[in-house]
Amino acid sequence: MITREQIDTVLDHPVYDARGDKIGDARHVFFDDVTGEPEWVSVRTGLFGTSESFVPIHDAALVEDHLEVPYAKNQVKDAPNVDIDAGGHLSEQEEQRLYQHYGIDWDAAWQDAQAGTGGQATGTVGTSGITDDAMTRSEEEMHIGVERHEAGRARLRKYVVTEEQQYTVPVRHEEVRVEREPITDANRDRAMTGPDITEAEHDVTLYEEQPVVETRAVPKERVRLTTEEVTEEETVTGEVRKERIETEGTDERGDQRRRP
Repeated sequence: MITREQIDTVLDHPVYDARGDKIGDARHVFFDDVTGEPEWVSVRTGLFGTSESFVPIHDAALVEDHLEVPYAKNQVKDAPNVDIDAGGHLSEQEEQRLYQHYGIDWDAAWQDAQAGTGGQATGTVGTSGITDDAMTRSEEEMHIGVERHEAGRARLRKYVVTEEQQYTVPVRHEEVRVEREPITDANRDRAMTGPDITEAEHDVTLYEEQPVVETRAVPKERVRLTTEEVTEEETVTGEVRKERIETEGTDERGDQRRRP
């Protein structure tokens, strides 16, 4: 259980759940009207700390520089909404809803409070950020963060196209040419070896070249997809609230005004 003397250590310090997950930061501590002991702590949650959830502080423990509560993070964040600025008190109906949310027996808590045993409050509980008579002025600060979201997908797809190509290829072929050789003393013997007069045929085979087309797959290049981070600046606009403290019955220096 947290004592009044430990309040300064609790305020504005982290609050963790039973599993060790951070819930948020302690914002206000509420006291039991009957016992005067700390009873509730409001925890600032949300991405930018814009929400406050109430959690019982009776079974909480102060560990080093943070507060540990025996409740799950989601249970605390899903606690019923309570108007913190409504006079600095919780109504009986608000307390009942909070007790029900955290599984606390309202009737047993009411009897403990009436018996003065330090149980849950039956009426309203006051709020205080410190244990003396000073008033704490607070301001909201804007904390900007970024979230990573999927923006799209890219894909490599390979397909086949057919195109026509033309090349000029030199080809050769054989043609018949008749050569006549006159009879001379040099070739007379060969010319007279055969019969004098006869019929004869002589065949000559002609050859030609024809173009042949053959295709082969040849690797040309490798293509891959890579990603790179590009940083751009975007302007974010939000609203923050600030508390102002005014004095009544005193001048600007704090001295009490005299009646004329």
